[in-house]
Amino acid sequence: MKVLSLCTPFLVLSMTAAAQQPWTFNGKYPETKTIKQNDEFFGTSVSDPYRWLEDDLSAETQDWVKRQNEVTQTYLGRIPFRDDIEKRLTELWNYEKYSAPFKEGGYTYYYKNDGLQNQYVLYREKGGKVETFLDPNKFSKDGTTSLAGINFTKDGSLCAFQISEGGSDWRKVIVLDTKSGKQLGDTLMDVKFSGLSWKGNDGFYYSSYDKPKGSQLSAQTQYHKLFYHKMGTQQSSDKLIFGGEETPRRYVGGGVTEDEKYLVITAANATYGNELYIQDLSKKDAPIVTIATGFENEHDVVYAENGKLYIVTNLKAPNRKLVVTDAATPQPDNWKELIPQTQFPLTISTSGRKLFAQYLKDAVSEVHQYSLDGKKERTITLPGLGTASGFSGKREETEIYYSYTSYVYPPTIFKYNLTSGKSDVYKKSNVNFDPSLYESKQVFYTSEDGTQIPMIVTHKKGVQLNSKNPTMLYGYGGFSVSLTPSFSVSNLVFMENGGVYAVANLRGGGEYGDTWHDQGTKLQKQNVFNDFIAAAQYLIDQKYTSKDYLAISGGSNGGLLVGACMTQRPDLFRVAFPAVGVLDMLRYHKFTAGAGWAYDYGTADDNAEMFGYLYKYSPVHNVKKGTCYPSTMVTTADHDDRVVPAHSFKFAAALQEGQGCNNPTLIRIETKAGHGAGKPTSMIIDEQADKWAFMLYNMGLTYKR
Repeated sequence: MKVLSLCTPFLVLSMTAAAQQPWTFNGKYPETKTIKQNDEFFGTSVSDPYRWLEDDLSAETQDWVKRQNEVTQTYLGRIPFRDDIEKRLTELWNYEKYSAPFKEGGYTYYYKNDGLQNQYVLYREKGGKVETFLDPNKFSKDGTTSLAGINFTKDGSLCAFQISEGGSDWRKVIVLDTKSGKQLGDTLMDVKFSGLSWKGNDGFYYSSYDKPKGSQLSAQTQYHKLFYHKMGTQQSSDKLIFGGEETPRRYVGGGVTEDEKYLVITAANATYGNELYIQDLSKKDAPIVTIATGFENEHDVVYAENGKLYIVTNLKAPNRKLVVTDAATPQPDNWKELIPQTQFPLTISTSGRKLFAQYLKDAVSEVHQYSLDGKKERTITLPGLGTASGFSGKREETEIYYSYTSYVYPPTIFKYNLTSGKSDVYKKSNVNFDPSLYESKQVFYTSEDGTQIPMIVTHKKGVQLNSKNPTMLYGYGGFSVSLTPSFSVSNLVFMENGGVYAVANLRGGGEYGDTWHDQGTKLQKQNVFNDFIAAAQYLIDQKYTSKDYLAISGGSNGGLLVGACMTQRPDLFRVAFPAVGVLDMLRYHKFTAGAGWAYDYGTADDNAEMFGYLYKYSPVHNVKKGTCYPSTMVTTADHDDRVVPAHSFKFAAALQEGQGCNNPTLIRIETKAGHGAGKPTSMIIDEQADKWAFMLYNMGLTYKR
């Protein structure tokens, strides 16, 4: 498929005075009542006047959501160019999109979206005949029910798949006969944070929590459990394999190795650090054997064959290494190093009895192929500085698929020959985009303590460094998550008109391994905010933009990042988008699985020092009345059961009460949506149109078709 140059006329940004725009916000928000609620933390009394908004089941909260959305939608609806942005987004979004294929039981499966379908459709092909296998667009009329994972038996004759309704992390599991397409057995209910892994054709392993009392969306979930579901039996009779009150862990997962000989169990109490166990499935009633205990390190079995286990670990290797051991004696004392750690973080995937070492080098991909005995065979040539993903498949494969993308390189699927090392383009994006018109470069800037931080800045060629370019700065900075280059149609709508898009690789992420991550956790979390503020100052100093044309954005932990930075430096930003953010740092651990985030954050209950540190930056608690905050649109969703919407509700209420100038502080609350996964295309386009319209309008900018 040929890459086409843009043929639709560009939208042209022009500077206009805000006073010339046809409508100005009157600053009237829905009334938000306050209550007398105080909590004591180590001798300090903390007021929580919006505690009532934590009750997502109350009619009062639901009425508040309705009234807030009415004000927000009225505001957005009066932005004169908002609909034009939506039309342009829709035009650009409307092209065929494919996933990398994978093989199951003689079929080649792949996901495809015709362009504007709300959900990707799962197809399969055999002997040149293509057929629809699963169409999630038929799961619900409004497209808000999504396919959230699928796993096949080794022979491909059965599959189990998860569905998510309204974006919830609570899932249902359905089993199909892949030949007839008929459902087998009953639907499993209330499955959360789970993979699915078959043991032969008899049944499969999955994980979940006991259904909480009260609100299923916000109530705390504590002990994760690994179950085995035997085909033909009721879910109520499923066997508990690990977890629960006897071995209480917050996160438990189980997976069967490809040779079907071992069940590998991981168990953790936080988002970092895990125990590792194994059970020999070839022996009846075999015991569960401990491989590694404690939560100070992370370990993952990535391959097993001929009685050997291949394990990626950070034990005495903060950037990860690959070891091999006999399954009969799998403890660390018996590990043999195969691929040592380097200065860059390592992940391992496998296919065709080959190991693929994927390194993150200054936040971009580098991939090497190894034999099972640890001998390096080649470095895989990639198109440029971007993100490569995939390089996985079954052990009999001779060809595999991987995808590659960057900020100026639309996702492209390559077919890779394991013997020759040759890559050929398999599917090329036909998005209406000409990469020769854009440039993307990596820069390094200095944070407050002297640390060098990488950032990638992308924009249309010819952008003048005149301090007047509308600029979006994006960040995350937590949970060892690495922000790597990827193409975005939404960003294209912004950049094709002179916008600058910048992504900073902050500490707290995984871009440089565990050390980089740890430097942005607990009592060092302020490093993350300092890194982001320094990124903003760099963009201003280099004259990409100025504070009048600078917006910041981030979601989840990135929502915390935006909330903390806009309350610490409200003078530095014109617009802020805290999305589905963790914003009440004194109570985050009391909802759903939030207690598992304590490795990164610590909790206010730990000790006086930790409480004081969290209290000092918690966005909800640091809104100062009378301060002029940036124009802000908080975004969340009513079915977000990961970061509960109460965080956003309370922060928006505090901003509306405390705002000391005419900048709007709105909240946009999506209904029948969750933390982000499975959101239908129509909802994504609508949300992105609102975001860009709000940003440009509040910078005093407009554009014409």
